[in-house]
Amino acid sequence: MSTSTAAPEVPIRTLVRQDATLRRLLTVTLVDTVGRGAFFTLTSLYLTTIVGIPAVAVGLGLTVAGAVGVLSSLGFGHLADRWSARRMLVWLHLVQGLALIGYVLVHDLASLVVTASIVTLAQQGGSSVRSAAIGRAFPGGERVRVRATMRTVTNIGIAAGTALAAIPLAVGTGAAYRVTMVAAGVLFVASAFMLLGLSRARVDVPAAERTETGSIVQPVRDGRSPYRDARFLGVTALTGVFGIQFGLFEVAVPLWVVGHTVAPDVLVSPLLLVNTAVVIALQVRMSRGTGTIAGAGRSMVHAGWLMAVACGLWAAAGWVTGDDWLPAAIAGAVLVVAALVHSLAEITSSAAGWSLSFEMAPADRVGAYQGVYGTGYAVGAMVAPAVVTLTAIDLGTVGWAVLAAMFLASALGTAAIARRAVRAPA
Repeated sequence: MSTSTAAPEVPIRTLVRQDATLRRLLTVTLVDTVGRGAFFTLTSLYLTTIVGIPAVAVGLGLTVAGAVGVLSSLGFGHLADRWSARRMLVWLHLVQGLALIGYVLVHDLASLVVTASIVTLAQQGGSSVRSAAIGRAFPGGERVRVRATMRTVTNIGIAAGTALAAIPLAVGTGAAYRVTMVAAGVLFVASAFMLLGLSRARVDVPAAERTETGSIVQPVRDGRSPYRDARFLGVTALTGVFGIQFGLFEVAVPLWVVGHTVAPDVLVSPLLLVNTAVVIALQVRMSRGTGTIAGAGRSMVHAGWLMAVACGLWAAAGWVTGDDWLPAAIAGAVLVVAALVHSLAEITSSAAGWSLSFEMAPADRVGAYQGVYGTGYAVGAMVAPAVVTLTAIDLGTVGWAVLAAMFLASALGTAAIARRAVRAPA
């Protein structure tokens, strides 16, 4: 009896060396995120302290922009199935870069809404188009490893950009802020020119339309639509709910540490650095085994339980009381462990979601499906600040318990859909 074995998985470092398209995408990601890290570190402070727009108005303007991003993710995902993904990425980077530069002209709420909406439209639209391009350029489980590698590079870039933002923060003048923000926009414009070098055959032509010789044939479309695909819509909604955990770390954790624990306030920054370091170190490694629907479902279960434990640990840090150094040290230690567990849940759920979004989509509709999937995360990001403050911050331990139940239920629900998809493919 003969047996067959699968071809060994090419190490990601080898793949990067061998694949020019992947190297270019990673380079663009690094350049983009350095600019993004510097820009978004400064944005709120610039608008409130330099321009003089009230904080409430800034929050309102950015919320409106977030709603534009939801629609943009959906629309550009569909366009990626009809137009050149390469050209769309180039133009969206140009638009985003110029809009970031345009922030230096913002002077009131109206100009903020317009500028922030253009930035968010290009950013979220570009995310959907990029996902569609990755889905076409790389086969099977390789897509998840590519996304994991890009996520690692993203965190490196944002960390570098955040560090660069320390310069204008230290100088403290409007001119220093504006020079840095313009530089961030210029980086996006530079990325647009880098994207011109992407392989059209890899990112523009769906795999179903390519023959072995590379010629284009008319595909037989299966008629599936993401809007009529109940399983995919379920995964989109549930992973969008789980994606609220990003807002939990960015919004609720700083407020919780400062207002509800005896840990020193300065610990907020190290906790965010722990998250960044864990993603950089483990995102690629912990994405292994998620390249199939079944593997992604199992990983999502792990993510759900990890997130529930993390919520319990965040809450437990608030139970420690006392005025001397020992309670502060204990609370700080609990917070660091919570950050570690939370970060593991984040990278596990991200890898599982990427796999499901690719593997559950037909090859000829990858753009539309990625657009719908991105919309779930965009909605989650939009409501996350309100959700996490109304639960964890306002209700304390009860609120953390509500969040733990929400994250666990969404993860288990996603896994259940994945198991059903394995048993009875669409």
